[in-house]
Amino acid sequence: MGVKNNNEGNTVLSEINVTPFVDVMLVLLVIFMVTAPILYQGVDVNLPKVESKPMPAAEREKKIVVTINDKGEIFIEKEKYTLNSLRVEIRRLIVNQGKRIEDGDVFLRADTNVSYGDVMEVMAEIKKAGVKQLGLVTEPLSFNNNSR
Repeated sequence: MGVKNNNEGNTVLSEINVTPFVDVMLVLLVIFMVTAPILYQGVDVNLPKVESKPMPAAEREKKIVVTINDKGEIFIEKEKYTLNSLRVEIRRLIVNQGKRIEDGDVFLRADTNVSYGDVMEVMAEIKKAGVKQLGLVTEPLSFNNNSR
């Protein structure tokens, strides 16, 4: 009696089952789609629409964003501040980020209906806090809104 070699019916299946991977990716996609609109929490303002470039990805880290609404009220995120307390709060936030005051970046969002003088007063307070880099946030100009 000889030993029978039965290798013909034993094949190894080497395919990857991608169904669990696709399921996980779809769940992550839904989570990111739901959370993306609420990533920035702040006061809603009607920003001016101008032709501009988007901020580079490297600069999108946690920034200090000062907002002036249509009533002239000043906010950092959802906290309301007076013009006099703004300077101290900006310095405190920059130091909490582990930066020197001169290296802090501040972005200013102002409603379209805010007067030029009010925006300039807030900008002056931010500069008095020692901030060297002040950016203005706007909405991109749409192709349908070319009237000037």
